[in-house]
Amino acid sequence: MTHRKNIIDRRLCVAPMMEWTDRHCRYFLRQVAPDALLFTEMVTAAALIHGNLDRLLDHDAAEAPLVLQLGDSQPDRLARAVALAAPWTFAEINLNVGCPSDRVQSGKFGACLMAEPELVASCCRAMMDETDVPVTVKCRIGIDDMDPQTGLDRFVDAVADAGAQVIYLHARKAWLNGLSPKENREIPPLDYGRAERLARRRPDLDIILNGGLTDRDMTSAMLQPVGQIFAGVMLGRAAYKTPYQLGLFHQILHNKTAPIDLVDIALKMTDYAEQQIKTGVPLQAITRHMLGLCAGLKGARAFRRELGEQARMPGADWTLIETALKACLRENKNPDEKKVA
Repeated sequence: MTHRKNIIDRRLCVAPMMEWTDRHCRYFLRQVAPDALLFTEMVTAAALIHGNLDRLLDHDAAEAPLVLQLGDSQPDRLARAVALAAPWTFAEINLNVGCPSDRVQSGKFGACLMAEPELVASCCRAMMDETDVPVTVKCRIGIDDMDPQTGLDRFVDAVADAGAQVIYLHARKAWLNGLSPKENREIPPLDYGRAERLARRRPDLDIILNGGLTDRDMTSAMLQPVGQIFAGVMLGRAAYKTPYQLGLFHQILHNKTAPIDLVDIALKMTDYAEQQIKTGVPLQAITRHMLGLCAGLKGARAFRRELGEQARMPGADWTLIETALKACLRENKNPDEKKVA
């Protein structure tokens, strides 16, 4: 099949995050960053083969472009999962070779697969045989005692030879024994230099930088290496906890001059919540992803309090989103408050 690499805008991506980047979260982040590339939570191939496809794969058309991330280590099972997902028209299929959790390791997939580059290459080939959308890989710079120089090069060369031309690279090692998933996001030191050396050695590949990108270095990463060294950057928890910053980075990257419109975002989410509640979705399932929208503003605490506490109350409805934003804007004395009156 013909595989496409460059037609997807990967300059700004939001990482897959278990129990966070569900369909309601993605709809919200799409309002914040209209052109960002969004990822599903990781879905195991076995879950697709044996589970409810609608529940696992359904998403709003507004979420596009959307990447489906799969987890597994058996080529035939991954191929089957890709075929099953075809009707949902994802922009890309991504293989998880970065998650360090014990549960993932017990299934022999995630970061532990970095020790088996040829197996990962076989998985990629099998997936590519079932789709004409790009098949990509998300990985670390290494695991445990693996040499991050020769080990990473060997791994990337193997999957690239299989046809994977896009690598989402978390610039930390993963320690599979002794560190929790949370500790693996914080304790192993970041090594952006190693990521840059890979990108310079393999300019034929699109290397997307991921891991620990904060407000300051994220701006630097966008203004300097994107398009020159790295093909893009990927935010994880920074995007989730401070979505307003995600919106600002989106502005910078796309040369937009209009300020981030919190009111417009809140109104769109109010409409979305109204529709979802009518189908039986609890308000809190939507608002839990919005708690960081006003992070950094004076009224952020009031906003979080309204959404975090009141959304769980019986009878809470979509108008709570407007009420919460009004509480935030009052503390900031924002003249745009009249728009949600």
